[in-house]
Amino acid sequence: MIPLPDLVDSHCHLDFPDLAGETPEVIARARAAGVNRMVTICTRLKHEPRVRAIAEAHAEVFYAAGTHPMSAAEEPLVSVQELVALARNTRFVGIGESGLDYHYTAESKAIQQTSLRIHIEAAQETGLPLIIHARGADEDVEAILAEGMKNRPYTCVMHCFSSGPRLAEAALEMGFTLSISGIAAFPKSQELRDIFAKTPLDRLILETDSPYLAPPPYRGKRNEPSYVAHTATAMAPVFGLSLEDFAAQTTANFDRLFTRAARSAKAA
Repeated sequence: MIPLPDLVDSHCHLDFPDLAGETPEVIARARAAGVNRMVTICTRLKHEPRVRAIAEAHAEVFYAAGTHPMSAAEEPLVSVQELVALARNTRFVGIGESGLDYHYTAESKAIQQTSLRIHIEAAQETGLPLIIHARGADEDVEAILAEGMKNRPYTCVMHCFSSGPRLAEAALEMGFTLSISGIAAFPKSQELRDIFAKTPLDRLILETDSPYLAPPPYRGKRNEPSYVAHTATAMAPVFGLSLEDFAAQTTANFDRLFTRAARSAKAA
């Protein structure tokens, strides 16, 4: 029997309607594909209890919470204290996702920027990694992240990285990690694959962002954590690695970044 790779889906949304209601089945399919851990992300704090409940009910699942930039104008402005309080739960492993999205919600850029600065401070206070969404706002994302780093160091992952080389270089210079999603496996994503190919191997992790962005051969369909195996299979040759070695490297990278999830896995 061929051993399964040891994979992690560092970013999914198990509470979203497309996946909710079949969590045990989704987790079982993930385990069958070698995906042994998942981080489910809460994007509106009013939904934090249901996201937390998923993580508390399943040993394979951890969670993070924050206000998504596209929701920043619709939700109450979160405080640093609220995020720090959530981080007392041992299943809580990251701050966010936060960031900036000017592609769809440029009219709320001011409140997005305020929200991002709050999330940065919470990451600094808790020592947990910040999870960043960046779309159509690379210059401002870079500037605000760098501003925060000058004030006090923190760790960060550029979730579903699909920006240009400048933001990649800036993020790596700040010591951040880039997350590879199914987008990188799309046939027309060669420029993005080139960016990842130039990234140090110890600064990359994997994600699905499910239920969105399914990699081939499921593109256009509902995504789920098990499909991170398809992204890993497509990306391993970019680095001249076997699937098993690429999985081992990205999982080790996840453990160094998401230290609370790593400690919990070792204790299990």
